[in-house]
Amino acid sequence: GCGLCDELLEALPPWAAARGWPVEVRDVDDDAQARRRFGLRIPVLVLDDAVVCHGRLDLAELERLARGRP
Repeated sequence: GCGLCDELLEALPPWAAARGWPVEVRDVDDDAQARRRFGLRIPVLVLDDAVVCHGRLDLAELERLARGRP
């Protein structure tokens, strides 16, 4: 029921699949620690425990953080 979540989940899997990376989807509301950490900043994309972006997918930032990662 979240338009921003749907938008991110539409764009992210093709990007990740092109690199052979899995995408793990977690519901922030199902995890008290994540709910405290992110609050209303959803959807949130995390790579290696670093926040890449929240709200809308920032492919430039994702590419920057992904450089040099297997």
